[in-house]
Amino acid sequence: MRRVLPSLPALTVFEASARHTSFTRAAEELNLTQSAVSKQVRGLEEFLGVQLFERVRQRIVLTEAGRGYLKSVREALEIMEAATMEALAFQGGGGILNIATLPTFGTRWLAPRLGDFTRRYPKIALNLTARAWPFDLVEENLDVAIFFGDAPWPGGICDRLMGETVVAVASPSLLAPNGPVRQPRDLAKVNLLHHRARPRAWQEWLGSVGADKVNAFHGLRFEQFEMIIQAAVSGVGFAMVPRFMIEHELAAGQLVIPFDHKPDDGPEAYYLVYAERKRTLPAVMAFRNWILEQANG
Repeated sequence: MRRVLPSLPALTVFEASARHTSFTRAAEELNLTQSAVSKQVRGLEEFLGVQLFERVRQRIVLTEAGRGYLKSVREALEIMEAATMEALAFQGGGGILNIATLPTFGTRWLAPRLGDFTRRYPKIALNLTARAWPFDLVEENLDVAIFFGDAPWPGGICDRLMGETVVAVASPSLLAPNGPVRQPRDLAKVNLLHHRARPRAWQEWLGSVGADKVNAFHGLRFEQFEMIIQAAVSGVGFAMVPRFMIEHELAAGQLVIPFDHKPDDGPEAYYLVYAERKRTLPAVMAFRNWILEQANG
């Protein structure tokens, strides 16, 4: 069946013109003449039978039809570009691996180790995306993902990477003798820094140290541990964070663990997950074996 499609150059010219709101600047980007850009746009409008741009005070503005068409064209061009980059990555027997990871885990644990992976597998290109929200391995263009929670993941194979030890930490400026905190019950005097995905973390910790009278829900809430860590270093309040994320700050004295209390590791853990249909891909298996080695090393 013959598809009803305009030419790819016409779509590329249309997207660039809409992005710059200028035929002149689109021509400069695409290394074309302004007349060639105008001709491509007119040809596209004739093909569609609708006007895509109108002139307003010597500049071009998308029409209502143009705005709707641009959204779909831009998405299609991005898909084609991603598919082309993925195909190019297979030159020489490599491939591209699309990885979704939790933001702070990716920044603090995964990224510093990736140099070892690229040295071992120089032909595999990595495409990393930070994801703090749920994902769909089947519907989305993801090869592997790292999440925190309970296994199994619907529609995926899970490999446990590691658990975590969560500790209460703060800047030395908040601690006695110069600061307000000497013991757990003094936490009522300072901000508690919360992760939105773990709303009861402070309640459980305070209960375990006998500081039940402290309001476990007061303080500030954040989407990511990275923001919590930076706020804690700046003395904004006490943070409840996984210890492996703050080894640098502890070694540098920017954060301290003031209370000699180590809670039991929870039942949740970090997992690598990938779709069943991906298990035969060499790049996926190479990354799986490598990250399990890193987690257990």
